Amino acid sequence: MTIEIRKAADRGETQIGWLDSRHCFSFGSYVDQTNTGHGLLVVSNDDRVAPATGFGTHGHSDMEIITWVLSGEVEHSDTLGNHGIIGPGLAQRMTAGRGIRHSEQNPSPDVEAHFVQMWVPPDTGGLEPGYEQQDVSELLNAGGLVVIAGGADSGAAIRINQRDAVMLVGRLKPGETVSLPVAVHVHVFVALGAGELNGHNALEQGDAVRLTGEAAQAVTAGSAGAELIVWATA
Repeated sequence: MTIEIRKAADRGETQIGWLDSRHCFSFGSYVDQTNTGHGLLVVSNDDRVAPATGFGTHGHSDMEIITWVLSGEVEHSDTLGNHGIIGPGLAQRMTAGRGIRHSEQNPSPDVEAHFVQMWVPPDTGGLEPGYEQQDVSELLNAGGLVVIAGGADSGAAIRINQRDAVMLVGRLKPGETVSLPVAVHVHVFVALGAGELNGHNALEQGDAVRLTGEAAQAVTAGSAGAELIVWATA
């Protein structure tokens, strides 16, 4: 079992005026051949998009893409005719499959959009492109870690086409402790707030924990609570 804590300040960056993006792994102009993913999770971008701006229409293929909004809203449109506005508590999944073009915009004229976008490869190439969004607010309000996205047998709120990956989210109250899933690779991202790993490793907003090997671990939220995004993969 290995534990690696990656501090927020050590992430890659893309700053282009309307976008402030911090990368857990190599992405775009941030290239580090020693940091290309953890298990099946190959992209985890912490994005802040200025009002009335966003990502114009562009294409993807053979990737399962999850967008998780922390504050503000994101407006999605794609070449399949899907359209939706997602905010905190709404989980969104796009299956790029054999090819899809889409845009992600901040529709607000005056409020920044803050969200995390994550990619895992599908377990089957050339799938039919697809889109899904679900309101999971009630599940999150119940506490603990909630299985948000996963394969067909995961019991997740939204389905991804990858049997060996599960995404969980916890909106932890101050002092709340959760046990992390046990898997070959576990990636914990502190999206909001702060906490501690196993009662002694301090975690701040933007920090990530990479666990390799199967062993039980736990995170306790700090005095202001915490929002965790956790991936358990092969």
